[in-house]
Amino acid sequence: MNKTKVILEKVAQLMLHLIFWLAVLIFYTYFFDAGNKSFIETLQFSLFLMPITIATTYISIYKLIPEYLINKRYFHFILYSTYTFIISAYLVMVSMFFSLIYLSNFQYEDMAPATKNVFFVLSAVYLVTFVAGSIKLVKINLNNIEQNALLKTKILQTQLRLKEQELNYLKMQIHPHFLFNTLNTLYGFALKKEDETPEMILKLSNLLDYLLYQTDKQEVLLTEEIAHIQDYISLEKMRFNETLKVVFNTSIEDENQKIAPMLLLPFIENSFKHGKIKNGFLDISINLENNVDKLNFKVENSADSLEIENKGIGLENIRKRLELIYPNKHSLTIKPGSTSFEIQLTLDF
Repeated sequence: MNKTKVILEKVAQLMLHLIFWLAVLIFYTYFFDAGNKSFIETLQFSLFLMPITIATTYISIYKLIPEYLINKRYFHFILYSTYTFIISAYLVMVSMFFSLIYLSNFQYEDMAPATKNVFFVLSAVYLVTFVAGSIKLVKINLNNIEQNALLKTKILQTQLRLKEQELNYLKMQIHPHFLFNTLNTLYGFALKKEDETPEMILKLSNLLDYLLYQTDKQEVLLTEEIAHIQDYISLEKMRFNETLKVVFNTSIEDENQKIAPMLLLPFIENSFKHGKIKNGFLDISINLENNVDKLNFKVENSADSLEIENKGIGLENIRKRLELIYPNKHSLTIKPGSTSFEIQLTLDF
């Protein structure tokens, strides 16, 4: 199929060239026929001039312009253009002698008026060369524009793939971190044969489904993220028993609002992992507000001032994901205090 397409393109190109040179021949014939008595003689002169014009034109558009002018090799362009002009001028002189000898029988006054002036004949030859060169330059510029557009598209596609790979890498770092903590909790319950173990397994199953199948999507419903946050909190409540105080307040105006999957849940996990039990309790406060064009999310947990600066890779990964997914559309503020750790996130939709 490709070979046939190439052959058809070559045939079409050949036909265009033939049509162009036929038009040039007609132009020469009528151009040099001014004041001449014999149309046949003018046609013969034009035919003799055609090889000179074709050679000069093809040297210009396939050698001088693409190799020297376009590549800004101006010295060589001027030098070889001069050589071309001298040779073509010489050949034009030969064509004029041809007209004098073979067409006018050495009778100068019988020559067509237009063929007596070498400057006039050269002007006709280089007019054709100029037109063909202009077409070549336009074609080269259009090809360059097309190539630049394709290159930009490839660059954008490459950048997009790199962003997707980086996002997947960040997700892969988050998921094992999240799973190991939850599985450790489940393992402790299984050892103690707690009655809550089946319920914990069910909630963990829901979270695993979310991790394995939903996070491959670009966006999920905000309500789905909230539901899995509630499942995660329920799992942690089972682990902490009476030592956990969690307040989770939500205000959702648009239930169809979507966000990137696993965007909020790691903040919650971070608060449990790095939170510190103070006065017998781990205090965690979560507030989530969503309206038509903005989401405000705040997580605060009790913490130890000695450990508050070391928060692992989780927050750094989330920061990178936000920069990739919501560039210039988010604000993340981390406020470490002497006895608490607070995170505030704002998303603009």
